Amino acid sequence: MPPRRSYDQYCSAARALDLVGDRWTLLIVRELLAGPRRYTDLHADLPGVSTDVLASRLKDMERDGLATRRRLPPPGAASVYELTERGRQLLPVLQALGEWGQAELGERRPTDAVRAHWFALPLLRSLEGEGLVEVGLEEGDFHLRVGAGDGPVYGDGPAPGTADARLVMDAGTCAAVARGESTLRQAVRAGLVTVTGDGTLAKELREA
Repeated sequence: MPPRRSYDQYCSAARALDLVGDRWTLLIVRELLAGPRRYTDLHADLPGVSTDVLASRLKDMERDGLATRRRLPPPGAASVYELTERGRQLLPVLQALGEWGQAELGERRPTDAVRAHWFALPLLRSLEGEGLVEVGLEEGDFHLRVGAGDGPVYGDGPAPGTADARLVMDAGTCAAVARGESTLRQAVRAGLVTVTGDGTLAKELREA
């Protein structure tokens, strides 16, 4: 592979941007925080990226030790990409970037794509403790692993197994939390989020 482009500056921020500063790289990380993903799934959930650019970014991430590719055993027999430990360490970076970008979110534009699981990271910022949380939106279900030390922090679809809490809300409420206009606890108190479940997280939210 060709050598990585560099800012050639002896600065940790510049070194970090050497690895993740290219367009689409951090959004690929966002998708891979859900766990192993096939190339076709990544392309479907990154509307606007070309196949050539996606393939190039994934190769860069493999070269730089942020992601790996492996072959699933039969009957899957498909190649998947997943984050390395170094790649998973970008979670707080994405969280901080998302929090900083709240002021830029505004109302959804007609040209804006949306996926239900894109709300996962903003909701994670509103939850404390540990546990499995299932979220139901009109656009679909996803689940969060609150306080996960390693591995996937969220995933598409219902929670695997019994969730500690299930949250049901409309997209407007979820977007308000993502924009920083409301905390999750405030939305629960206002009756905008239905909380069910017997886990500690559910009880804490109902008592908020």
